[in-house]
Amino acid sequence: MGRLSWPFVAGAFPTIERAEGVYLYDASGAAILDAAGGAVVTNIGHGRRRVAEAMARSASATSYVVPPFPTPDRQALVDLLGDHWLPTTMTRAHFASGGTEANEAAMKLALQYQQAIGETQRTKLMGRSISYHGTTLSTAAISGHPLRKRGLESALPSFLEVPSPYPLRAPCGINHDQLADFYVDQMRAVIDFEGPETIAGLIAEPITGSSGGAIVPPDAYWSKVRALCDEFGIVLILDEVMTGFGRTGKVFGYQHWPITPDILVSGKGLAGGYAPLGGVFTSEPIGTAIANAGYQVMFNTFGAHPAACAAAVEVLTILSEESLVQAAEEKGDYLHKRLQAEFSEHPYVAEVRGRGLLAAIEVVASRDTLARFEPEAMMTSKIVAEGLQRGVFFYAGGTGEVRDIVCMGPPFVISLEEIDHLVSILRQAVDAAVEQVN
Repeated sequence: MGRLSWPFVAGAFPTIERAEGVYLYDASGAAILDAAGGAVVTNIGHGRRRVAEAMARSASATSYVVPPFPTPDRQALVDLLGDHWLPTTMTRAHFASGGTEANEAAMKLALQYQQAIGETQRTKLMGRSISYHGTTLSTAAISGHPLRKRGLESALPSFLEVPSPYPLRAPCGINHDQLADFYVDQMRAVIDFEGPETIAGLIAEPITGSSGGAIVPPDAYWSKVRALCDEFGIVLILDEVMTGFGRTGKVFGYQHWPITPDILVSGKGLAGGYAPLGGVFTSEPIGTAIANAGYQVMFNTFGAHPAACAAAVEVLTILSEESLVQAAEEKGDYLHKRLQAEFSEHPYVAEVRGRGLLAAIEVVASRDTLARFEPEAMMTSKIVAEGLQRGVFFYAGGTGEVRDIVCMGPPFVISLEEIDHLVSILRQAVDAAVEQVN
């Protein structure tokens, strides 16, 4: 260990010297199956030389260029997204260095839009109770993730919070067909209490990511939320940093339902982990209003970095050439069937959930009562550690209050045999961790 301590708070992870396909290789050469895709990032797999070569060509040609200047790589990405990936309703693009910056930009755009159209009293933004949108003070504050706010509470700005759908733990007596109304009615109550004329926007994940563990809302939920936002003039921001570009078996997670957002945020899958890049896309009315008002949409220094844009073009091209979004759907179906077969009657697993190659299990002290293990048990950490000992990396989820969540988000190139192995190791890891606690 050198003089400088890094990571800032030390962990117990092995040093990774290289990665290829769906595997990480540590300093001893041992292979670790990347069942998490890092932080649910990797889609085309590790070690794609053509992506690295595209980045090298870009860096050799342009190095750094301040974001407002067009470059060939930036233009190529914009053209590719507009022609083949984004819905036709999205006509304006802004690029950041990652998901946090992209979500912050989206929040600012919603506020600027309302000011631009004369709705100057609309100064409030809403987030949801189980969510994660980033690490800045504002994105952390609007996130429903208590664990990642510790020590910051006194400085966090104030945002409105509405409940996230959590069907597993919905109150007793709520019929499944009524679940969407149950959650949307609570959102309406917050809007009515605050005054709809004061609310600028809502930011939410279409399928809750690692904070809740791939929670899929009731089928009617998003249509009702979209209608509510339309009724009250609230900008709908969908955070697809984790779910975008194929992760759930659709290009975007919201496409599981018949809606479109006003602002769409992307991140992880856009460049597949090869470069830091986040995208914010808006409808034309939002873009036109902000432009006509003369407002700045300030860039991040490294937003739309040319080499990152070059990486994204290659990643998106590979996703198309190899039909990997369809593969994520098909392999995701297989993963969920295998998880259900392994855990549907497990006494310490309450639920398997998710869509496509975004999946999670919720581990509980009692399947019958849904009682959680005590926080001191550190059940998720134990399961991840047991998985690593067996050569598979899983992703720890939860918010501290929502806990004992184990997430999976493997690369789309994973094989069915590797999915079988992943599920088998997860069962062993859960059983070993429960045995430590009981």
